[in-house]
Amino acid sequence: MPGRGVTPIVIPNDSFYQIDTELLVPQVDASGWQLKVDGMVDHPLTFTYPQLLAMPLFEQYVTLACVSNPIGGPLIGNTLWTGVHLKKVLAEAGVQPGATQIVGRSLDGFTVGFPTAWALDPAREPMIAVGMNGAPLPAEHGYPARLIVAGLYGYVSATKWLSEIELTTLEAFNAYWVNLGWAKDGPILTESRIDHPADGAALAAGLVDIDGLAWAPDRGVEKVEVAIDNGPWQATLLEPRHLQGDLGPVVAALAGDPGQAHHPGPGD
Repeated sequence: MPGRGVTPIVIPNDSFYQIDTELLVPQVDASGWQLKVDGMVDHPLTFTYPQLLAMPLFEQYVTLACVSNPIGGPLIGNTLWTGVHLKKVLAEAGVQPGATQIVGRSLDGFTVGFPTAWALDPAREPMIAVGMNGAPLPAEHGYPARLIVAGLYGYVSATKWLSEIELTTLEAFNAYWVNLGWAKDGPILTESRIDHPADGAALAAGLVDIDGLAWAPDRGVEKVEVAIDNGPWQATLLEPRHLQGDLGPVVAALAGDPGQAHHPGPGD
């Protein structure tokens, strides 16, 4: 079992990280909400909330991460999402040749954009999510619907309070953060974090349990190694639950020198 201090593999809704561009969370009345699918499609579509809920739903664990998450930071979470297959919606709309970008628009004006090819890859199941950990989406996480696209940072994919899905080209539109200088492509990098011992903790001589998380959304984690100071890399134990959302607890029992715990950063 993971040691003390390790973040739960599934983050509760009220503990899931939240990054927004507006100060106030939109309070959406689902009875009047609509989702449009338009742009470079053969058959523009409009869904009401009841129509969306009546479609075949599926569940999947997906790990989301913020591109601004610092080393060892908390802006990452794995959750069980419930929603509609985005691929099926796009198939019903009929994506036209040359439509290389999917744009998600939010009721608060926020936009994202990601390659159509990423969403249509057979290895992925992007979704229009309506539920989170078995409950309807909380307002702060996008009620009544949001986009969930495994393997992409939220700034290019995770539209909350979704109002429109537009098919266009990569050259025709730059989304919110791209216009502010961020990269147009945003694949989540393979990363890890030590949760225990805490940074700066005083350690006794002898064996020390090192616990943490490793993630590589849409790819999975096969192996994690840990090095103490300039010592050799040592194998760790991956919990079987790492299959959920490609986020996994990492446990290691390593012999360390007494002193201060130090979390490695760039250049260490």
